[in-house]
Formats: sequence, C-alpha cells, structure tokens
Amino acid sequence: MSIGGDGGYEDDVVDAYDEPRRQPVRVGRSMVTVVGVVVLLIAAIAFANRGGDGTPPDGGGPRAREDARPTAPTGERPVTERSNGVPSGFPRTEQGAQSAAANYAVALGGTGMFETEHRHMLVDTLYTPEAAARVKERQDRAYSEALFERIGLTPEGEAPEGTTFVSRTVPVGTSVTEYTEDDATVEVWYTGLIGMAGEESTIPVTTTWKTWTFRLRWAGSDWKITEDSQKDGPAPVPGDIRASTAEDISRAVEEYGGFTYAR
Repeated sequence: MSIGGDGGYEDDVVDAYDEPRRQPVRVGRSMVTVVGVVVLLIAAIAFANRGGDGTPPDGGGPRAREDARPTAPTGERPVTERSNGVPSGFPRTEQGAQSAAANYAVALGGTGMFETEHRHMLVDTLYTPEAAARVKERQDRAYSEALFERIGLTPEGEAPEGTTFVSRTVPVGTSVTEYTEDDATVEVWYTGLIGMAGEESTIPVTTTWKTWTFRLRWAGSDWKITEDSQKDGPAPVPGDIRASTAEDISRAVEEYGGFTYAR
C-alpha cells in the first residue's frame, strides 16, 4: 500500500452531510485534505486487496463484448452453502465463476478486512494457499495502525464511539473474459461505499466506481482466487441528490444487510 499526506484536518471543515449550497463556494484547504484522504483510503484498500504481482489479469476484448448479457435472473438456484460466512459451493461453470467472483468482491470489500484475524480468515477461505500467503503478508503491512489513525479508526480497526465505519462493495455486473474447466478470469463492475458516518466525522461516506478482475482456479470443490487487480470506472455522472445525514447513513448500514449474488 502507498499512503501519502499527513491526514490532518482543520476545525472549520464543512459538514459533508449538510445540503449543498447553490451559489459558488471557495474550496478551502481543509476540504481538499478531506478529499485527498478519501482518495488515498480507496486507493490503499484496492492495493491491499490485489492478489498478484502487480500485473493486471488479461481481460476485455471482443469475446467479452459478444458474451455480455443483461443481469436479469437466470433461473438458476443460488448457492445454499457458506464457508466462514461467505457463500460457497459455486458450480464449475462460467455462471458459477461469475457468482463466485461477485460474492468474493463483497467479502473482500467489507469492514471485516480491517480486523486482522477476520481478514486472515477471509483470505485463507477465498484464495489458493499459495496466493493467500502472498496476499496476507502484503495486507498486514497495508492495514496498519498508521492507516487506521489516518482514517479515524482505533488501533484495533474499530470505529470510535458515536460513529459508524462504512466499507461495502455492491456488484453491478460481471463478465467472463477467459474460461476453461479449470481456470476463469472474471471482471466485477461495482460501486463501493467508504468512509465514516458520524456528526464529527471528517471523512464522510462517499461512493466509488471500480472494476475488480479475479483470476479463479477450480480447487477441488469450489472456485479460488489466484490473482486479482482493480481499476477505476466505469463511473456514471453523479445524480443531483441531496446527501443524507450521518444519522441516516449509520441507520441504513445497521438495518440493511447484504445479498448472496447469483449470475
């Protein structure tokens, strides 16, 4: 992980959950700092979750465009099994590989990644043994106390009292770019939520759009990750919707659970 900036804030940071003003406003140094820290946080997590040697898996091309299909229900029954809280037992098919990749993206984009024991459990569950050892070493350096302090978490990776830390991955669509009976490369286009919900938060919850590419290998009874990488976009034009209050965001995170994604 590459982290820059001192993460400092001034006392006059505007509450990001207030209704935006219509007249032009001066962008102060404190707001630039907030935006910079959020960008660094997103980049840091993306880097920490990379499973390869830095070379993006091959993807895209004519085949991906020809095989693109609407994300409508396929009629296939979702998986019913779970392994350490993550859906498992996906079919040895292209559709099964897509479902696995989408659910793995959700697990690896959650708040559990900020707790060492839980993070190690997830990595051991979702990656091949060879890839897991490589990834855990990198992530242990990335998810450091210095990072936690910079984003407002305690040294244990917990949100301070009165705040809610939000980190969620929400898949929008998947695409298989390579497939054999033993290996698959799947791209997951997703929107993410990241930040701290709280009246005193200086890192408000924001959205990001990315594509997460997974190289998967069939390992006995399920798909496992051998390598993964992320890139920005595709990102739509933001809608003109008033930002919710910190209280509303905190309540939504607590009340709305996630899904098991099936292609």
